[in-house]
Amino acid sequence: MIKAVIFDLDGTLLDRDESVKRFIENQYERFNKWVNHIAKEQYITRFIELDQRGYVWKDQVYQQLTEELAITGVTWQDFLQDYINQFNNNCVPFPNLYRMLDELKNNNLILGMITNGLGQFQMENIKALGIEKYFQTILVSEWEGIKKPDPEIFNRALGRLNVSPYETIYVGDHPENDVKAAQNVGMKGIWKRDLYWNHVDADYILDDLAELPSILANLNKQLT
Repeated sequence: MIKAVIFDLDGTLLDRDESVKRFIENQYERFNKWVNHIAKEQYITRFIELDQRGYVWKDQVYQQLTEELAITGVTWQDFLQDYINQFNNNCVPFPNLYRMLDELKNNNLILGMITNGLGQFQMENIKALGIEKYFQTILVSEWEGIKKPDPEIFNRALGRLNVSPYETIYVGDHPENDVKAAQNVGMKGIWKRDLYWNHVDADYILDDLAELPSILANLNKQLT
């Protein structure tokens, strides 16, 4: 019987791609005095390229961006601080996020989250989505001192939820850091489909968050 669901954040609950687009468009407007010699589309496109879907530290992104685009009068540190301060104001949830979380809670499932990233930054994004209240435990890699796909961070989450891996499913968008890593500790790994990858060896594939309760129901039927 499945008792708990643990989620990734970026690309699973938070539509990071759309959030980044909104943020960087707004940042261009905030810094227009210093970047108006650059076409808005060029600024947006180059940031997204350098960001590599969040896998490159933003200090590196902004250092390269300011140098490449010959931005003067403002420092890369100013852009970085703006990112830290303002990103949470642009957070976009995936469709049916709240409906899905409500349904899981109404079915008495215990919910947790594991996310790589900086502690306060990720917590501000979670609060911006308004979902903190749903989760019994939230593990952020900076605060834990370990990150996915290290099995220890998954085992730590299981311990805090007081469930076994066989009573737990994990939902994430990254084939290795989420799905495979969760499977390696004994959990069912559910892949939130991302067009960036073609094939993922997951126990289940999720196209829309609204599908998760029915996947859980089918899984529980198989386990009984």
